[in-house]
Amino acid sequence: MNGSRFGHGTHLLDSLKTYQDRRYLSIFLFGITSGFPWIMIGSVLSAWLKDEGLSRSAIGLFGAIFAVYSFNFLWSPLIDRVKPRFLGQRRGWIFIMQGGIALCCALMTQLSANSHLFYLALVGLLIAIFSSTQDIAIDGYRIDVIEENDNDGLSAASSVATAGWWTGYGGLGAIPFFIADNSSWYWPDIYGLLALFMLVLMVTTVFAKEPDIDRDLLRSQVVGSPTQGSAGEGSSKIAFWFKQTLVAPFSEFFSRNGVKLALSFLLFIFLFKIGEAFLGRMSIVFYKEIGFSNSDIGTYSKLLNWWVTIIFSLIGGLVNIRYGIYKGLMTAGIAMAASNLMFSLIATTGPDVTLLAAAVIIDGFTAAWSTVAMVAFISLLCNRAFSATQYALMASLSVAGRTLVASSSGFVVDFLDGNWSQFFVITALMVIPSLLFLHNIRHKITHLEKSKTSEQ
Repeated sequence: MNGSRFGHGTHLLDSLKTYQDRRYLSIFLFGITSGFPWIMIGSVLSAWLKDEGLSRSAIGLFGAIFAVYSFNFLWSPLIDRVKPRFLGQRRGWIFIMQGGIALCCALMTQLSANSHLFYLALVGLLIAIFSSTQDIAIDGYRIDVIEENDNDGLSAASSVATAGWWTGYGGLGAIPFFIADNSSWYWPDIYGLLALFMLVLMVTTVFAKEPDIDRDLLRSQVVGSPTQGSAGEGSSKIAFWFKQTLVAPFSEFFSRNGVKLALSFLLFIFLFKIGEAFLGRMSIVFYKEIGFSNSDIGTYSKLLNWWVTIIFSLIGGLVNIRYGIYKGLMTAGIAMAASNLMFSLIATTGPDVTLLAAAVIIDGFTAAWSTVAMVAFISLLCNRAFSATQYALMASLSVAGRTLVASSSGFVVDFLDGNWSQFFVITALMVIPSLLFLHNIRHKITHLEKSKTSEQ
């Protein structure tokens, strides 16, 4: 590997060499797979409900579906422990969950927002369950496929995964809005197309290379072997399986970092993206109320945002490689607050596509940069023996801030009597506590990066 930033330094352009690896293509495609379901239960569903006349509060409450992503760590140990009979530990789980998502999209084509609102929420919930379970395996794949202690590789993988996620969310996510404006298709028909896209992604999963990890060996190094005995051997093995599967991933994380530091990491992860989540949850409703068309939303919020995010995802990965994760997180947090203020300006001027483009560019930069830095940070904290479980634990906290709390965003707008400008100022202020907290733990993050690098 080229010289580390903690050694004699790596030139920023030299860091591009890190991306010259075919593994990153699979990581990119899995990123698409991970981001695409958020369209199904996010912006597309919100647009459908808005067109059917549901209130802001009701649409905001539908965002509670995303709470599943906050709890997926509860079953994440099974994704690390139970191996499907085909395609391997990671690809097998991904493939099965992709099939479930495609099936749910097919069910959506048979529903009406007026007559089947309960079933619409239920199928949306199933998509969230399949998607969040798929994400556990995808995150584990990304960590496992990169060599241990390769911090540069983790940063590069994080940036490629983020670019893939936004390709699924922004690139593919623009298509439904163009179809809604320029064809006779209505939202249920569009879900049929989303199901077809997911079937194509299932094919790409088959051709990805399964990581070569002896997970049983790694687990035994952490937990040990089951106690041997004659009388209670059977019950002892069962107890050991539960300990190794359900307890060890969490206890190892706290024992390795210490309870105080581990809780500090988790609290920062929870706080970091709350402001961005409040904005994102109401963005489609805001665009429509201000007066932007579906085509405007598709062009700027999806397509433009897609390209901006891909570019800044790759640049963000390079910056993390060169300057470290702390500086990447701090830069992203400051820009995140600034981008929310841009939307406040749009709220006062009306549907100006030039301002929308500027806001989307700034928002795309912050979303990409912050996600790359956060993914790299969480990946850095994981033990390879429990990569999927520990990543799910920390990522679920990030999602908890973005989903459980942000589900009240519609009520906040209603409380402000529809004053979108004030709403976006409030979301900008929400970023400040996490930045103060990040500043307090900066030395611990830098020390962790140095200790990982010195092990190489």
